[in-house]
Amino acid sequence: MDRGHEGRCLCGRVGYATAGDPLWVTVCYCRFCQRATGSDRMIEPIFERADLTFTGAAPAVYTLPSEGSGKDIHVHFCADCGTKLALTFARWPDRIGIYIGTLDDPAAIAVTPENSKHIFTGEARPGTILPAGVRTYARHATENDGTPLEPVVHAAPRLVGG
Repeated sequence: MDRGHEGRCLCGRVGYATAGDPLWVTVCYCRFCQRATGSDRMIEPIFERADLTFTGAAPAVYTLPSEGSGKDIHVHFCADCGTKLALTFARWPDRIGIYIGTLDDPAAIAVTPENSKHIFTGEARPGTILPAGVRTYARHATENDGTPLEPVVHAAPRLVGG
């Protein structure tokens, strides 16, 4: 049953609520996501844009072109504490991704082989372990025109750069 999820920034000024569960979860290893999170990957549940509402103060937005597609990415963040909360995309205007760590309960959304895809694995840090059974892509999962690409699914965990 879709019960929705809530999250917020560090200071609590900007929050959000979803109307249900994500469509899928993207795990991205690109340099943008590494920089945006300060980590080696971003775990990003993707929702229908219409199913997410910001609460409290409106987030500020920083826009930059994607190195992968060339189309704009919009980073929604709290102007007070700087927490990045969500991403919207010129490429997919009806979708919104949230930074999973901003959820009130980050464990409420499981990342499984059935609901996730791992993208930009070609940019993953050496030593990253890709789980067995997940759909992986060296870059995006689709062409710029939306044509799906074939994933690589490894039978056993795979060590990147190993």
